[in-house]
Amino acid sequence: MTEPAEALPRLMIIIGSTRPGRAGLPIGTWFAERARAHGGFQLDVVDLAELGLPFLDEPHHPRLHEYENDHTREWSERVSRADAIVIVTAEYNYGYPAPLKNAIDYLHNEWFDKPVGFVSYGGVSAGTRAVQQLKQVVGSLRMVPVTDSVNIPFFPQFLRPDGSVEPNEVMVQSADAMLDELLRLEKALRAARANRPVA
Repeated sequence: MTEPAEALPRLMIIIGSTRPGRAGLPIGTWFAERARAHGGFQLDVVDLAELGLPFLDEPHHPRLHEYENDHTREWSERVSRADAIVIVTAEYNYGYPAPLKNAIDYLHNEWFDKPVGFVSYGGVSAGTRAVQQLKQVVGSLRMVPVTDSVNIPFFPQFLRPDGSVEPNEVMVQSADAMLDELLRLEKALRAARANRPVA
């Protein structure tokens, strides 16, 4: 028996690059389509270019949950509703995009005890150096990185003339494996999330 959509855990997919002409948008769109086909999650796709968070402008440490700006409160509520996270990231100069770090740093407890997966893209390294840096950051926020990931090397080869993604079998299998692992860990971490502090 299929669960109703509202009963499914919520997966937030964050598109981390805001650069004009970025590949992150079509890659994030492709992964979201794959996640919908998987059927294990409700989806919330966050394009940081559309979210438009200013550079961190809250005077208090986010662990205090004393937010002064509407954009922060809205971002907090949106992340709080998520049960699992997937970050779609480029690799710029061996690291990940600054707007992504900014979006993460706005919040604190909202990230706790959530499994997180990564879809990365780049050249020969397929964005994996950016992912290794991100794992240090998300670990400090008590998130749990899953082992499976989607790493796309020399990404232009997978872009059609219209800009959409033509995945290969490795990308498809990796995406499905990561979604399965996110679903398993989401269930295991559910009790911890239910008891996490608000502030």
